[in-house]
Amino acid sequence: MDIDNLLYRLAVAFGIGLLFGLERGWRSRDVAAGSRAAGIRTFALSGLLGGIVAMLAQATGSALGAGLVVGFGFATFAVVVAIFEREANRAAGTFSATTMIAALLTFMLGAYAVLGDMRVAGAAAVAATGILAARENIHGLVARITWPELRSALVLLAMTVIVLPLMPDTAIGPAGGVNPREVWLIAIVLAGVSFVGYGAVKLFGAERGVLLAALAGGLVSSTAVTLSSARRAAMGEGDPRLLAAGVAIATAVSFLRVIVIVALVKVELLTVVAPALVAGTLAAAVYALVTVYWRVDGNEGRRQEPAEFANPFSFWPVVGFALFLSVIIVLGRLVGESFGTQGALLGAIGVGLADVDAITISLARLVPAPLSALGAATAIMAAVASNVVAKLVMGGAAGKGAFAVELAIMTGLCVAAGLAGLWAATAF
Repeated sequence: MDIDNLLYRLAVAFGIGLLFGLERGWRSRDVAAGSRAAGIRTFALSGLLGGIVAMLAQATGSALGAGLVVGFGFATFAVVVAIFEREANRAAGTFSATTMIAALLTFMLGAYAVLGDMRVAGAAAVAATGILAARENIHGLVARITWPELRSALVLLAMTVIVLPLMPDTAIGPAGGVNPREVWLIAIVLAGVSFVGYGAVKLFGAERGVLLAALAGGLVSSTAVTLSSARRAAMGEGDPRLLAAGVAIATAVSFLRVIVIVALVKVELLTVVAPALVAGTLAAAVYALVTVYWRVDGNEGRRQEPAEFANPFSFWPVVGFALFLSVIIVLGRLVGESFGTQGALLGAIGVGLADVDAITISLARLVPAPLSALGAATAIMAAVASNVVAKLVMGGAAGKGAFAVELAIMTGLCVAAGLAGLWAATAF
């Protein structure tokens, strides 16, 4: 290792210690001098010490020698820090290992900055000091969080971090089959959208939370927003009209998402697709605005206060919906393959029941051969229409009552506006 690189790595090790020291020093800024075990200078020197120990280990020229040097250096440092921190805790009448662990981490990250990847060492230091600085926020969160929230968060993390990597990434079954990994991704999206909605309501209140969560969820899957809102409505966790307004926002976002996809993949299709989708977007947005600002209790003339969500999401309903949507996709492919020249249109309708983005990309890429621009645009619009109708059927069946009525009104407005836009595009 050349001298410039070595000095640079030692500077990073020193900077890591300084970063930890600034946080720890600020935390104990009101403590009298000489009454704390470690401050800014101690942590800065600890990071530099870790880098120097790693430099000495490197100079041994053997893996065994390097390991012994680093191990002995770390053990000695740990003993010294433990002794001083124990005395500091006794003097202050506290019981905490945070400063000691931070010091040990500073030493090891300083060593890794010399022996390994400096970027990883720096990123780990920033993440660790961020956690240290957020002590009050983290403690407050732990105090406020409920068991259903914690359980749901752990389940969602397990679904994403543990189960997803283990899922086979190969299709199983006819007509392209079902990819277990994709099915599980659908389940994660459904659970994630529901969880985001719960969190948004808790942070921003029922009205703003539902609408913000729907806006964010619509960027991923308006179907997931619809199913999540339907479940909330069925369980009485909110005003059905407000939940339907959230679905309207997610639907508007999904229309805009299709426009963007078409513009990126095959821009010439916009002349047919854009007018209908823009009209549908406006209809959904107007419905959401009217519903939110005129959501009045007819008996007392006051705005209703929607109930709060009781649970982020339920695991088995989420998995069941994911399997159901996957079956719909496979059936759509089968229909598309079974009807020859009409397969593109029928397949788009079938697959569009559950997913619009994928079929939009596939159809746009088939232009100019084997599909014409008009044929592809028509198939895309058929997929969008089938998706809107599918959300009405699934959401209405799951949500029932007032939510189903509001969903039907919103869907009718979007379909009518879309047909008007499509007529204007083809007529002029």
